[in-house]
Amino acid sequence: MLKPTTRFRHVSSLLSTAAVAALLSGCAALDRIKTLGEPPTLAAVDNPTAQPGYKPVQMPMPTPQPVTYNANSLWRNGSRAFFNDQRAHQVGDILTVKVNINDTAQFQDGTVLNRTSTEDTNITNFIGANTIPNPAKAVLPGSVLTANGNSQMNGSGTINRNDQLVTNVAAVVTQVLPNGNMVIEGKQEVRLATEVRQLIVAGVARPEDIESDNTIELPKIAEARLAYGGRGTLTNIQQPRWGQQVMDIALPF
Repeated sequence: MLKPTTRFRHVSSLLSTAAVAALLSGCAALDRIKTLGEPPTLAAVDNPTAQPGYKPVQMPMPTPQPVTYNANSLWRNGSRAFFNDQRAHQVGDILTVKVNINDTAQFQDGTVLNRTSTEDTNITNFIGANTIPNPAKAVLPGSVLTANGNSQMNGSGTINRNDQLVTNVAAVVTQVLPNGNMVIEGKQEVRLATEVRQLIVAGVARPEDIESDNTIELPKIAEARLAYGGRGTLTNIQQPRWGQQVMDIALPF
């Protein structure tokens, strides 16, 4: 059982959380009232490297190889093409990421746990109780501790998921690693009536995996991050109210 001081701190923490949530929801409600009857606005086009929290990607790199040229030659050793390559290869270049996700998963799991325990410390000769007259035997305990326990848990879970997403999104090269691999990031927003759908893709791509039409498939992108969601009237209706979300977090039962 919690001490009064601990209970007071717990209640104070819950009240503080509720107050902050109410303040934030109030600001969000005011913003929604200001844009009442208007479609949601699109985000401004910005530089991904200037966003708060942006960190350049650091990965293990091989030893850099110096560029060498043959005598009386205009071309360096290891050049990929005789003519100029129009595919993305430096910071600021644009390439197209082809997204084709068709994910189907089915899982079924069941768990049954049973446990029974018995503890009995029956002491028939407690501190020489058999040599003491009957009044003393009535005072001294014959059994110090007796406990019986029985626990049972039955759990089952089933997952049946089918996700499909087919689209293309243009990404910008934000960084070129020492081994030539490129860090890319792309965002796409589409507004349909009062709903904005947003697609974000990021990861590390090899120049060799970029096709001749300056496109690359999503499975060929390492450390790929793909996010697809939206905001607007439909999204607001589908989400639980902020009060319910606070109660789900704060209540311990």
